[in-house]
Amino acid sequence: MPKTSPHDGLRFAFGTLTVLPVRVHRWDRQAARGGMLSAPVAGLVVGVCAAGLALVLLLLGAGPLLAAVASVAVPAALTRGLHLDGLADTADGLGSGKSAEEALTIMKQSDIGPFGVLTLVLTLLAQVAVLAQLYGDSWARGAAAAVTSAVTARLALTLAARADVPAARPEGLGAAVAGVVPMPGALAAAAAVTLAAGAGGTPFGGYGALRGAAAVLLAVAAAELLLRRCVRRFGGVTGDVFGALEETAATAALVVLALGG
Repeated sequence: MPKTSPHDGLRFAFGTLTVLPVRVHRWDRQAARGGMLSAPVAGLVVGVCAAGLALVLLLLGAGPLLAAVASVAVPAALTRGLHLDGLADTADGLGSGKSAEEALTIMKQSDIGPFGVLTLVLTLLAQVAVLAQLYGDSWARGAAAAVTSAVTARLALTLAARADVPAARPEGLGAAVAGVVPMPGALAAAAAVTLAAGAGGTPFGGYGALRGAAAVLLAVAAAELLLRRCVRRFGGVTGDVFGALEETAATAALVVLALGG
């Protein structure tokens, strides 16, 4: 098997986690490992795009609410809404009360049930509400939150692809990336993102660094709780579960960043 280069991992990350025009040359497990380890890098690009559009709108005279909507819309557009769809499908599967096999069948269906609709609405409202508050405080704090939440959301995917997490199905994206990330690599990625978020929070007051680091740690903890619930309920992870973990981590990170003034 040919040796995997860092470029293969980056191509895999951007090709599977965004709609950016990146050609993926390799789909094997080694490329998937590099891709999931590079997921936070893809999140950084998504977050910068989300913050950038919001800042353009603010410069043109728009209010913080519209800037917040833009920061939420950009990640959805750059993923074709797949993570939001995964969140809704996972909510329907968890709330169905059916067996694992039946719940997975529900998740594969194209329609969205009441659990999914309610979860989507509340999640998007929470994200917009937090970002509107932060952009209202300052453009810098809102932009930093948009970037931090996007990177943390993809870190949750890196951690969910670690070696001890099985796939719920033998096919699909979940099966392609489940268990590909060694635990040391997952922990190193978590440490790097946490340190970066802490450093990025230092300009925002005495508790800025602490709040930035706490946002990452508490967000991945929330995603971990959901991951464990899904593994118990479905027998492992699927592409939909990865989407749900991403949106859960993004929302949790934003909520933490909004606390404490």
